[in-house]
Amino acid sequence: MKKVQQGFTLIELMIVVAIIGILAAVAIPSYQDYTAKAKHGAALHEIAAGKTGFETMMSSGGTPAAATDIKLNSPTANCTITVTATTIACVVVGGPTTVQGKTITLTRDATTGAWSCASTALQKFVGPVAECTGT
Repeated sequence: MKKVQQGFTLIELMIVVAIIGILAAVAIPSYQDYTAKAKHGAALHEIAAGKTGFETMMSSGGTPAAATDIKLNSPTANCTITVTATTIACVVVGGPTTVQGKTITLTRDATTGAWSCASTALQKFVGPVAECTGT
């Protein structure tokens, strides 16, 4: 008589569980890095929109003193915004702990009018150095 296979062996099941465990060990940290990058990028784009309002106010002879002066509502979904005569700063709200509470600062050079960006988050979460400089 021929014996019919009746399912998976314990070894086969253990191998599948081990493979899934290895994949999860690699995927979870990568996913957390991607969500941190996305949160930082969203916060940066929220304050980058304020550069236009900042420039408009400066060209009309005013000096911005609050986020509402440059048509930004504070607090926003991704950051708490503060504005001075030369900077727009954002403290990241929520998100992964690697970027939560970190500060993004856009600074306007009064002489040239050029903008620079600096962040207290690690560079791997900030993105390219050409866009913004991290720690």
